[in-house]
Amino acid sequence: MANFNKVILLGNLTRDPQLSYLPSQTPVVDFGLATNRRWTGQDGQQRDETCFVDCRAFGKPAETINKYCKKGKPLLVEGRLSFDSWTAQDGSKRSKLRVTVESFQFMPIGGAKPSAGDTDESQAPAPDAGQDQPQTGGDDIPF
Repeated sequence: MANFNKVILLGNLTRDPQLSYLPSQTPVVDFGLATNRRWTGQDGQQRDETCFVDCRAFGKPAETINKYCKKGKPLLVEGRLSFDSWTAQDGSKRSKLRVTVESFQFMPIGGAKPSAGDTDESQAPAPDAGQDQPQTGGDDIPF
């Protein structure tokens, strides 16, 4: 049986990231994202829907998100769904789906150009990627 677990979200942080450390001293950051959807209903009225998603990142990406992201900042995240379950203090069973971030990209705010700090440290291009290759126009397709 094939399996596939991939999530890509673009939204705004709903709160400042919260950095903590595992017993192994691995950094962990928790934050929330809000994604918006707008559509027109059958009655012709514009409708809005907001989805709030809890996210968690580990290691260097966690430290980078904590350092550069604040509430309201747009962020593109790519990761996988993780399921957490636990027993609350009152004895009830609780569960939550969360996105475990595997990579991310800072996004410009309001269409502005990205600043020097707005780079994706988790997916830096390979050295010499795209260099020493001839530039081709649309008519020079090599097949």
